[in-house]
Amino acid sequence: MADSNTVEYRFHPKDSLLGAQILFVAFGALVLVPLLTGLDPNVALFTAGVGTIIFQIITRRQIPIFLASSFAFIAPIIYGVNTWGIPATMCGLMAAGLLYVLLSLIISLRGPGIVLRILPPIVTGPVIMVIGLILAPVAVNMALGKTGDGSVQLVPETTAIFISMVSLGVTIAISLFAKGIFRLVPILFGIISGYVLCLAMGLVDFTPVREAAWLAMPNFTLPEWNWHAILFIVPVAIAPAIEHFGDVMAISSVTGKNYLEKPGVNKTLLGDGLATSFASMVGGPPNTTYSEVTGAVALLKIFNVGVMTWAAIFAILLAFVAKVGAILSTIPVPVMGGIMILLFGAIMVVGIGSLVRAGIDMMQPRNLAIAAVIVVFGVGGMSFSAGEFSLQGIGLAGIIGVVLNLILPHPRKVQE
Repeated sequence: MADSNTVEYRFHPKDSLLGAQILFVAFGALVLVPLLTGLDPNVALFTAGVGTIIFQIITRRQIPIFLASSFAFIAPIIYGVNTWGIPATMCGLMAAGLLYVLLSLIISLRGPGIVLRILPPIVTGPVIMVIGLILAPVAVNMALGKTGDGSVQLVPETTAIFISMVSLGVTIAISLFAKGIFRLVPILFGIISGYVLCLAMGLVDFTPVREAAWLAMPNFTLPEWNWHAILFIVPVAIAPAIEHFGDVMAISSVTGKNYLEKPGVNKTLLGDGLATSFASMVGGPPNTTYSEVTGAVALLKIFNVGVMTWAAIFAILLAFVAKVGAILSTIPVPVMGGIMILLFGAIMVVGIGSLVRAGIDMMQPRNLAIAAVIVVFGVGGMSFSAGEFSLQGIGLAGIIGVVLNLILPHPRKVQE
């Protein structure tokens, strides 16, 4: 019998309840991304389950982790869906997954150091900050009861502010004061509290739930070739690709295993990339390793990788329950807006945190120049076009950051 702290793969029916618990931990964040971006939450459930199994196959079932919807791509998905439609946006997201595959190949040939030299924290940190900052107006508009672009008032402003602040307050309170596994699901509790409040105010329309079938095929969407979407979205993948290193290190510290060496970060990044590309092939959001699940592994001592397989199976099965997606679609805008204020602010703080952890001197002229240009280009919506070729927003900011990092001399190389 293996030791209780040994990481291994056992697939046994008795572990199915633990798998359901893991899905519960991931559920709030998992469905939040499609709800914010206009994608189908049932498809997101399906691609999270399949993506987790793909990741397990690539990493030879060595890592107890669950993959699901990535927050880093919310801004480009919203823009892509509004500009080119879902099929074209999926093309860009599939290409982003292939960038992960390319990076994994580079790491296999040259080692992980080459990627960190090209994409250091002075580039990825500001890019992550831009992702959070560019979404701030969307969060505020929805918290005020408007559509994301602020063009239509869906809920009276005074009512909306009350609901959104309750959702925000509960989310913060759970993250600070809850104990045990409940501390890992603040988003879920924030959504539930706001939803209950909306029920009491008569703001929930159950027509979609009544009209939906119990069982139905998720609304899969095939990608449609679009160069503009590819050029816009692929650079965004730079930041989450580097953050992947941190995710792998986090689960390594929890389990006491060095996954950067075995199975290797090239394999974990390959699994992440293939899971993201698969999700995009059927209309789902990009996948990423979930820190909530890493917290659950640490808290519950779930070292059996087979538990993650059960979580993936439950996610796939739940994807075919059409009423789940219908219920999620009835969540009023202010509820999501309150959650988004914290979520998008947190993304920005993660970017700042990566700079702090790296000990970067932001007053050093080289670092100041790189960070300043990335942030202003990204938040300001700078664009560049040449015929059919165009870059803008986060994508342009990311590429400019990489180029500046490569061409600007380091202080020790500057002649006095």
